[in-house]
Amino acid sequence: MLILLPPSEGKAAAPRRGAALDLDRLSLPALSDARTTVVDDLVKLSGDPALALTTLGLTPGLADEAARNEALRTAPTLPAAALYTGVLYDALGLTSLTGPALARARKQLLIFSGLWGAVRPADRIPSYRCSIGVRLPTAGPLAAHWRTALPPVLDELAGDALVLDLRSSAYASTWTPHNGVTVRVLHGGKVVSHFNKATKGRIVRALVLAGARPRTPAALATALRELGYTVDARTPRELDVTVEAL
Repeated sequence: MLILLPPSEGKAAAPRRGAALDLDRLSLPALSDARTTVVDDLVKLSGDPALALTTLGLTPGLADEAARNEALRTAPTLPAAALYTGVLYDALGLTSLTGPALARARKQLLIFSGLWGAVRPADRIPSYRCSIGVRLPTAGPLAAHWRTALPPVLDELAGDALVLDLRSSAYASTWTPHNGVTVRVLHGGKVVSHFNKATKGRIVRALVLAGARPRTPAALATALRELGYTVDARTPRELDVTVEAL
């Protein structure tokens, strides 16, 4: 089973030292050319701070975050598992996983990104600011850029495996797995927003710790029930998880 995650706007503090970005060492090397195009675009764009803020949709108060992009090729890197923070990643707790659970997470999880396309938790990347909704001077709209680059690579990677798709809609538009299943989080019969992310983070952690390997949406629903979740199939490929407490 593959598990697809969105990135987070929140990033860990950039380390003071460490290895610089090496695109050739990232997972899914077939994406290297597409990643290079976006990296080069962002570095060049950062030479014009005002244009960078406008292009990235940031306020002047976030100028420092936009400026990070100028050092993408030389800044110290850290594993994606440590870089991404926020509600989902705090609940998932990737950096606290060890042993077989850590090995499973590194193999099963793909983190989508406007800059990298998709990376695995162990991939070393620098801190950056660039969402999937950005339109860059050379790469153009990033959603369209990755809609071209990702499908042939990820179709081959996924094969016939079940794909648990927990991405937001903007990132989901870049690749549609043919054997995908989504999860909606409900409380009191209503869809929740903030706690949607926390619940999904806890679900992924539970699945990884349990070593669950469902091959169908129905088997995934069963696995989640065994882990203590209340699950209903809204459609054959859409599961509702109801939480009692937020």
